[in-house]
Amino acid sequence: MPIIGTAGHVDHGKTTLIKALTGIDTDRLKEEKKRGITIELGFAHIITPSGAKIGIVDVPGHEKFIKNMLAGAGSVDIALVVIAADEGIMPQTREHLDILRMLKITHGVVALTKTDLVEPDWLEMVAMEIEDEVQFLHNAKILPVSSITGEGMDELRTHLFELLETLPAYEPSQNFRLPIDRVFTMEGFGTVVTGTLIEGTLHEGEEVTIFPSLHTTKVRRLQVFGENATTASPGQRVAVNLPVKLEEVTRGDVLAPTNSMELSQTLDVRLDILPGVQRKIQNTRVHLYHGTRDILCRISTAGEHYARLHLAEPLATKTGDPFVIRFYSPLETIGGGVILDPVPASTRAGLAQRLAVKENGSITEKIATYVKERDFPTREYIKARFFNSSPQFDTVLQTLLDEETLYTAGECLIHKEFITWQGEQMQKMLDAYHKKNPLQKGMPINELRQNFPWHENNFATVLQLAAKLGYVKIATDRVAHKNFNAKANEAQQKAYNTLVQTVLNGGFAPPGVEELEGDNKTLFRQVLQTAVDDGSLVMLTPQIVIHTEFYNQAIEIFQREAAGKEITLAQFRDHLQTSRKYAMALLEHFDRKKISRKIGDARVAL
Repeated sequence: MPIIGTAGHVDHGKTTLIKALTGIDTDRLKEEKKRGITIELGFAHIITPSGAKIGIVDVPGHEKFIKNMLAGAGSVDIALVVIAADEGIMPQTREHLDILRMLKITHGVVALTKTDLVEPDWLEMVAMEIEDEVQFLHNAKILPVSSITGEGMDELRTHLFELLETLPAYEPSQNFRLPIDRVFTMEGFGTVVTGTLIEGTLHEGEEVTIFPSLHTTKVRRLQVFGENATTASPGQRVAVNLPVKLEEVTRGDVLAPTNSMELSQTLDVRLDILPGVQRKIQNTRVHLYHGTRDILCRISTAGEHYARLHLAEPLATKTGDPFVIRFYSPLETIGGGVILDPVPASTRAGLAQRLAVKENGSITEKIATYVKERDFPTREYIKARFFNSSPQFDTVLQTLLDEETLYTAGECLIHKEFITWQGEQMQKMLDAYHKKNPLQKGMPINELRQNFPWHENNFATVLQLAAKLGYVKIATDRVAHKNFNAKANEAQQKAYNTLVQTVLNGGFAPPGVEELEGDNKTLFRQVLQTAVDDGSLVMLTPQIVIHTEFYNQAIEIFQREAAGKEITLAQFRDHLQTSRKYAMALLEHFDRKKISRKIGDARVAL
């Protein structure tokens, strides 16, 4: 259901008009009665000819209480602008109209009150003055009324009902959201919060999370328009009884499902500044009004129409949410806009262009942009956070996947440009590795992976895609630059042949690594690693290598002698006719390779 909200200068008769329309006095505080002005938000409802209850939010008109006005205006669908005929448009009228404009409220009607106090000619002149100011409200009708005599009230009521019929239906949402505008305790019940449900359906007994504290609780009881209910729908005024302490929730908090929103201290926005604002806004501290919350932030502009807002504390918002900003001191409305990214990437490069896509781009362009800015977002995350689970999303996403603009890694999405960037990073790392290890076929994949702090499956997908796009080539457990081919020069080949032959000649007791090393340690390490990688040699320990021919013989001897029985180290040593050192190195290597198992001082074959 839509919500009607008042707007207008102090003492222009907003509360009196609501009482005449609904029979409900929205001023409930003693101070409001004493001073004759609205201080806090007031709430009423009107019943349509079909029997539906439509909520009405009555806001204060005094400039000192603009914060309270903003807390109520955020959920309004139809503006009931109240202007006293004897005074016409006043300063607070204009500020309220500016706020409605910034909140993207485009439907409304003007109630020209106190008509019983003015002559017809004056009334006509005031109406003409108002027309230009309310063009943004779909050329709102200006209806003369008197709450005292009842003149025009039936026409106003009828027109409100007609406006309600013209409003578009609420966009479907899987998740409820209730910005809290009042918090109080009720004897026998405990803590109660109220607000206008702006999306989704809320059920009695349902689990809810309080944002931004992230405190999770359950709906104990539910009321809609003051009556007990089991569910609440969008647009309805709702009171929720929560089993929490009063200090655990406050105006400005939001009730929503767990994980349905994220907290952020940075927002990327479309920002419209009101005409006539002369003060500097770049890096200026201002008040941000979002939903029912007032929070301090700093503006960092990005081009003419966009900005990044740096918040003083975490806030939970959604893409498409409207907001208003006011100067910190003295308080003055600057403008407002729409949140384009509630959890933006940190980079500012090309920010204005990216925000232009997020505001005006096709759904195809938007999906690609949101994915490109994030590392491995899931498809459900992108769909829920930025497209409100739009039914178009899946079809458009599949097209992007078919065109290979996007790729998948399990449930995660990867943009092609991300693969390009990571492929280039891999090439740089591999170039450095190849210079140090020119005889190796490539860097061990596990070694390359240490440079990328991702889940193993994500790394494997990126590596495969980098190979598919031609940045690297993969051979078994190694990866190389696309242009690299291991090729030994004359000196390297000679050193390689000498090493392998020397170890072969050593049989079951080859020279140790230090003895084999010689003067050119760099060359030796290169050819040693190459011989191990290509399977010519087996490295038993960092100091002992053996030729593969003798290693395989050792396996055969062990498996024959240990078949169905235990074999000791001494026995194995004697069968090989070598020293205890080499026999021990072989057996421990067999243990690691699951060829043998140690039992006490002996071993058995596996």
